[in-house]
Amino acid sequence: MAGDCCIAFHSALNLKFEDVTGKDADYGAIVPMNVKTIQQTENSLQTLAKARTGISGLDEVTFGGLPAGRPTLICGGAGCGKTLLAATFLVNGAVMFDEPGVFMSFEESSADLIRNVASLGYDLAALVEQKRIAMDFVRVERSEIEESGEYDLEGLFVRLGYAIKSIGAKRVVLDTLEVLFAGLGDTQILRSELRRLFAWLKDRNVSAIVTAEQGTGALTRFGLEEYVSDCVLFLDNRVDSQITTRRLRVVKYRGSVHGTNEYPFLIDTHGISVLPVTSAGLAHSASDVVISTGVHGLNQMLGVGGFYRGTSVLVTGTAGTGKTSLAAHFVDSVCARGERCLYFAFEEAPAQITRNMRSIGLDLQPRIDSGLLKFEAARPSLFGLEMHLARMYREIEEFAPAAVVLDPISALRGETGDVHSMLLRIIDLLKKQGITAFLTNLLAPQGMDHADAGVSSLMDAWISLVQLESNGERNRGIYVLKSRGMNHSNQIREYQLTSQGVKLVDAYLGSAGVLTGSARITQEAADAASVMRRVQETERRRREIQRKRDSLERQISELRASLESEEEEARKALEYDEELERRMRAERQAMAVLRGGLAP
Repeated sequence: MAGDCCIAFHSALNLKFEDVTGKDADYGAIVPMNVKTIQQTENSLQTLAKARTGISGLDEVTFGGLPAGRPTLICGGAGCGKTLLAATFLVNGAVMFDEPGVFMSFEESSADLIRNVASLGYDLAALVEQKRIAMDFVRVERSEIEESGEYDLEGLFVRLGYAIKSIGAKRVVLDTLEVLFAGLGDTQILRSELRRLFAWLKDRNVSAIVTAEQGTGALTRFGLEEYVSDCVLFLDNRVDSQITTRRLRVVKYRGSVHGTNEYPFLIDTHGISVLPVTSAGLAHSASDVVISTGVHGLNQMLGVGGFYRGTSVLVTGTAGTGKTSLAAHFVDSVCARGERCLYFAFEEAPAQITRNMRSIGLDLQPRIDSGLLKFEAARPSLFGLEMHLARMYREIEEFAPAAVVLDPISALRGETGDVHSMLLRIIDLLKKQGITAFLTNLLAPQGMDHADAGVSSLMDAWISLVQLESNGERNRGIYVLKSRGMNHSNQIREYQLTSQGVKLVDAYLGSAGVLTGSARITQEAADAASVMRRVQETERRRREIQRKRDSLERQISELRASLESEEEEARKALEYDEELERRMRAERQAMAVLRGGLAP
């Protein structure tokens, strides 16, 4: 609906407007408000119905949504997002929950409103055409207002009642309240009419949002609206260190528990999302599934052969130690398993990262093209910490990754406590959803500071990359500072960035400690020569022993041959003697026969 509204402050509020067809419309008398019974009130308190907003995070903060059938006040300064949040509540109600709605504006025309919310991806014109949303612009000219008696909203009720009935609306938005009461100076009348307006909305059983501007020293300009509202949301557009952050706070919520903190919220092309503050509970599950680090040597250093799924991993090191390269190996291993990975880059553009990784044999572009790898790059100074966190929440919810990389967290700017709180909240979210977190952190050349130690205490595994300087050269070393739930190597391993990726070199200990680079190569050559000398000496001794063995065996052979020769001669002499003895006996016997005449 469209038209103008001229308000005169006397016995009645006279409204002259046209319907969507351009014809004068008579909507009849206002239906008197029904009085609720005490029993109905008690029942409503016991089981308070809620209208879901469909806004990510807001339904969590309000434990289910805004009060159904009751008015909610949204107040805040200029540019904090009151109108957009109200429009989102209306659009989501029509699209997600099949609850038509009425948007009555006192400042923006329907055409302007349609154009403004289009930036969130909302097509209000189509919803109006489908009769899922009704829009009405009521023009109130303060110069035409004359306060001359009792104030009456009957004409507004008639107009709003018709709009509600025309589409069977379940939701109503009034934007903004100050314009409607701009010419009213009597506080008592104002409070009475506010109560009457909110009671009228309750009687129609519509879930209403009423927007109001922030006042001086009060939530609203009149300082009364928050007292007669059942639910009050305060929006704030705060500038801190030249960075703007929007925040939301539930000031009150009658009949329902609700979050009491300030919650950052994000308005972008995807709509509105509110970031709930992480609870203090530690109820996330722990997986026994082991996933690869992407580097074979690092897998060997970890007792179970990799990281546990859903854990948080921190890689620290000074500039040039290869933190991003190690992250790229991890990303590639995640995508190689057919899982999604979300990469938040705070210092390099995605194209630069993919180009640089080709130098170590990793081509991430096919991973991006397949949809398994998604880069989200933004300078830390572009948003405040809360906005970065809200943006991460949104992307994680939409992309549903198995692993998330933050490179590097040291780029985030803010107070140490704020950065720690932000990281705690994002890590808590990832643990709750079983997502493996891989964080890199740039250390100062002097080494670890208190902020790094504070962040590392949140991590399940901490990998340290160091520069090892010796013999006029710098080499890279890696060691595992901690890895919860597993045994791990306590050695510092040298690693190299080669054209085939990150390669770990076996730890080499010299008299002065771990040797790397040319010192390691020199020592390896010296040790190899020493080994060769020992091998040669051993071989020489073996040959000498063999020579002696051969000589001894020759002597034994000669002695054996001499013995055999002597044995042969003795045998032959014995045979000769035996033959001679036989012949002598024969001759004596023959001679005895001849002499005695004995028969032979």
